[in-house]
Amino acid sequence: MTQLPVRFAILGFGHHAVRRLLPAFLQSEHATLVGMWRRDQVAAAKNCVEYKIPHCFSTREELCSSPEIDVVFITSPDAMHRDDMLLALSHGKAVLCEKPLAMNAAEAEEMNAAAKAAGVLFGVAQNFRYNHSLEWMREQIAAGRIGQPQSAHAQYTYPAQTAPRTWIADPSLACGGPIADVGVHCIDALRFVLGEDVVSVSTLARKDEASGKVEAIASLQMEMTGGVYANVTANARGLYRTLVEVVGSEGALVAESGLSVDRPVQVVLTRAGEVIETTTVENRDGYVRMLDSFAHAFRGDGSYAATGEDGVLNMLGLDAAYKSWKTGLREPLQAKA
Repeated sequence: MTQLPVRFAILGFGHHAVRRLLPAFLQSEHATLVGMWRRDQVAAAKNCVEYKIPHCFSTREELCSSPEIDVVFITSPDAMHRDDMLLALSHGKAVLCEKPLAMNAAEAEEMNAAAKAAGVLFGVAQNFRYNHSLEWMREQIAAGRIGQPQSAHAQYTYPAQTAPRTWIADPSLACGGPIADVGVHCIDALRFVLGEDVVSVSTLARKDEASGKVEAIASLQMEMTGGVYANVTANARGLYRTLVEVVGSEGALVAESGLSVDRPVQVVLTRAGEVIETTTVENRDGYVRMLDSFAHAFRGDGSYAATGEDGVLNMLGLDAAYKSWKTGLREPLQAKA
């Protein structure tokens, strides 16, 4: 007997939902979008008609309490994630929450603990864990094809000044600038492909006139478990580029555009400067695979790759990064409560 798709509602509908999530829901076999809420109710009504979303909820409470909804997908500004999630949990809803998970690790820990206490599924929308490029790199590293990983680098550059999310430079709504916005993707990508965690962070960053109180560009030096030293470059002032590379004792893996979903990605395995293997993959289905994976986990017939616990660990990394920028010192990650 064919199972009906798991019913999702987006809480905090905006540009990201239109650009990435709506196309993914249309292609998903196991997840369907049946509802939404956004602060601008006039825009919400237009969106629901234009995109044929059945339920246009007038309040967050109405969405979270609806018997027509199985999963609440939180895509609101960072400062609203905690309250939005706790509201969804109070109505027994599973929650998939955008990154960065919260404004700080303490909030993330509270959210994760609440989900565990409620016994409901909770995941973070770290969609790049469903990129074929990162999966292939993870498999090669686990198989020992580059020997023992020693150093790594992840970069995400984009022109934030032309982005439609006007709140991203508002520290009352955003956890931070590019460190929190895309640096968290880089941290998570390195944790995922290496199977290691961040131990300490040292940050260099700067603001500019357009970024206001948040950073515009940053470089993070990270000590990781397993003896790996890693760098993260989060740049909100350049042309779009992503990169993931890992150097081991016996070889290296490089994925230009490794975090990209809009173009083919070539992953190259080298040893002593010689190309050993090249594979080209498409990441276009990354969001679809993320939604389907969460739906499977909701049904109890699979697991989701980016758990609430991963969200906490990533937030601990962000906390250490921002503290290091402030103190000028290398900052260890604080132990979880």
